[in-house]
Amino acid sequence: MTLNALDWSIVIVYLVGCMAAGLWMRRFVNGVEDFVIAGRGMDVNLGVASLAATELGLVTIMYTAQLGYEKGFAGASVGVLMALATWLVGRTGFVIEPLRNARVMTIPELFENRFGPRVRWLAGLFVVLGGLLNMGIFLRLGGEFLVWATGMPPSWLEWVMTILLGLVLLYTALGGMLSVLVTDYLQFLVMGVGIVITSVLVLINVGGYDLITTLQAAWAGAGDLKLPAHPFNPFHHSSLGWSYLLWMLLLQIAVATTWQTAISRVLAAKDAATARRVYTRTAFYYVGRFLLPGLWGVAAWVYFAQHGGLPEGATSLTAMPQYLGVILPAGIIGLVVAAMLAAEMSTDSGYLLTWATVIYNDLVTPCLRKPLSPRGRLLLTRLLVLGIGIFLLFYGLWYELPGNAWDYLAVTGNIYLASLFTLLVGGLYWRRASKVGAYAALILGAVGPVTFLLLGKQYPIAPEVAGTAAFGLAALGLIAGSLLKPDRAPQPTT
Repeated sequence: MTLNALDWSIVIVYLVGCMAAGLWMRRFVNGVEDFVIAGRGMDVNLGVASLAATELGLVTIMYTAQLGYEKGFAGASVGVLMALATWLVGRTGFVIEPLRNARVMTIPELFENRFGPRVRWLAGLFVVLGGLLNMGIFLRLGGEFLVWATGMPPSWLEWVMTILLGLVLLYTALGGMLSVLVTDYLQFLVMGVGIVITSVLVLINVGGYDLITTLQAAWAGAGDLKLPAHPFNPFHHSSLGWSYLLWMLLLQIAVATTWQTAISRVLAAKDAATARRVYTRTAFYYVGRFLLPGLWGVAAWVYFAQHGGLPEGATSLTAMPQYLGVILPAGIIGLVVAAMLAAEMSTDSGYLLTWATVIYNDLVTPCLRKPLSPRGRLLLTRLLVLGIGIFLLFYGLWYELPGNAWDYLAVTGNIYLASLFTLLVGGLYWRRASKVGAYAALILGAVGPVTFLLLGKQYPIAPEVAGTAAFGLAALGLIAGSLLKPDRAPQPTT
């Protein structure tokens, strides 16, 4: 194995410290509001660290490195669009300010006041469906990184996934959002150190500016290396292309306003102004989130291209961790593995809590004839966290990606992002939006992504076509449904 005793010591010390901090926060959980949204007491600095840590998981590093391996530095343009969308939403307060002022715990809860409980329930169902399918590959990709970077036998992957998920489930189910926020802060610090050190060592390995000239020569065909995609121009037809980037722009605006794990930080903030500052201060981080792991993927392509190609069994997804396993010295690779575990744990904990909250708040609670006691609500939410963890463990073992990891994540998120984003904007800013329009937006917005997931391996359906169509169909459904079947009296905006 690549890791020695020093490396394992670093990893174990980190895991023990993180678990201790997460479990310690259990004593401050007195009810569901503390468990789900930390009593709405999150300040700006903690919000920035928590949001950045949750949205930079090991799965993020894997798919951004894959984009770098396949598209060069042009793949980082997705991060630029993400940063721009997040900053604009934070600067203007678009959607997130009225959402925070509504004092709800989830997005679907907001719809009940405007469109009724059935729309809320259906919206919650789509949120859970898209969220769980999206998160389904997290453990598999995290396990792939650990196997290839550390040199452990591939047969260990399932056990590594199970143990890691068990640790995350333990402190998330007991401490909820309070544990998530505290451990996110620790993980944010460890990740920052690990990512910077790794990037410096990668630049030293590939020669810094020599990497740029190598890519230029490979694209021009002036040598043995041949690049299939333009490494610097994302608009080039061989790279991402205009239609793909248009989809990404729409998607990132929807993510900033609708992605429940990000919105949970908005709803946990002290007030709307705090939520807006969290967004504007976190925005720049998304560029580095795509650029630095993308750099590792680019360097992996150059390294393996110069050394006879990828090893047997490796793919564009696993090239980066195997490359790091080769170039990182003892001690440093232990720190990097600890940082990657931090990334995986922070994302898993935040996502587990988010989807459990939606199931409890928007699917189960509206169906109860008699409200549960405060203790019963807290117990139910904890059991839902555990149940989701078990589902993800088994789902992650058998699902085969229909394309690259980023496209899968973007499309599964699109199952509810397009429809809920359209419905949120309509519910908040358009008085004529009706219940029929809400149903049509939810259902039509899911058609494109679900078709891609079911038929993407049999038919050549481009992910940008499925994704962009979802936004168009959702908007068409909301507008046509509302105009053809308006509510008896126009509803006030939420």
